Amino acid sequence: MVSMIPPPSMTASRHIAIREAWLAQHAEAILEPDLPIIDPHHHIWDHADQRYLLPEFLADAGTGHDIRASVFIQCSSQYDMTEPPERRPLGETRFMTRVAEAAETATTRACAGIVGLVDLTLGDRVVPLLEEHVAIAGGRFRGVRNRTAWDAAPNIRSNLESPPPGPLPLPAFREGARRLAAMGLTLDVWAYHPQLAQVLAVARAVPEVTLIVNHCGGPIGLSPYRRADVFAAWRASVTALAGCPNVMMKLGGLAMDVGGYAFHQQPMPPSSIILAEAWRPAIETCIEAFGAERCMFESNFPVDKGMCSYPVLWNAFKRLATAASASERTALFSGTAARVYRLSV
Repeated sequence: MVSMIPPPSMTASRHIAIREAWLAQHAEAILEPDLPIIDPHHHIWDHADQRYLLPEFLADAGTGHDIRASVFIQCSSQYDMTEPPERRPLGETRFMTRVAEAAETATTRACAGIVGLVDLTLGDRVVPLLEEHVAIAGGRFRGVRNRTAWDAAPNIRSNLESPPPGPLPLPAFREGARRLAAMGLTLDVWAYHPQLAQVLAVARAVPEVTLIVNHCGGPIGLSPYRRADVFAAWRASVTALAGCPNVMMKLGGLAMDVGGYAFHQQPMPPSSIILAEAWRPAIETCIEAFGAERCMFESNFPVDKGMCSYPVLWNAFKRLATAASASERTALFSGTAARVYRLSV
């Protein structure tokens, strides 16, 4: 019998293509189904080769875990291409506000927080742009993420567009971060592990901004990097970042291609036990360094859906938090996200 499951492939935006039939081969009972969760990092988009809009997210969020609310993170979705470049991301915030309004009566208050894009190197133009995003979002706009993940190796990519090596080291970026902090907004940063020294420099230069490191600080698992060498350097950088009280850590994003785990290349999708054991060194290092009150589990869907399903992902996180106290578990799964993004559980 010919298999109806397509082989693994990459989308045009350098994400592992989602194969629902492959994911459906493995199902698990939901662990701790009554544990409240805020998913602080997911995307919504309608690409030519992948559709992941509100119905798709709510379908994933409704698979058994108690997902109370979520935070949308910028992803170049629904930009207004009739505007000048610096104003185009306003279209994303406008679109996501409509999505959030549509989800207000759903079991999961999807996109209750919105993190958009404003180029923080724009100088005086940063503030009026931020004010527009805040006004459009109707009380939901929580912060900004710029395109910052970069590596010299051409195969290390996780974005639709490959940004230049900046803007993290630029003085203008730090000035923009100060303006962000003055408005009570947060700064999400997605960077690979060789860039964490730059992230640290921003955190120290702008101690008034709440800086949220995405995806465990981006430990790369692909050539030319070797996992053993990467872990030692990454751990040292994570420990240094934890010394800045204004820095938070998102636990997740490890099922991206750049992480190097390659579960998507196996005949069967991974179980939560397999994921937990693979990710334990990274997750436990982050929690040990930052403490539960400064860490939050994240789905990074639909990007991580190329390697694992939503219920299995959150089961893996729950396994990884088994040794945590009740208060620590609350922080990891909802409390830190609620405090940092100003959301109710």
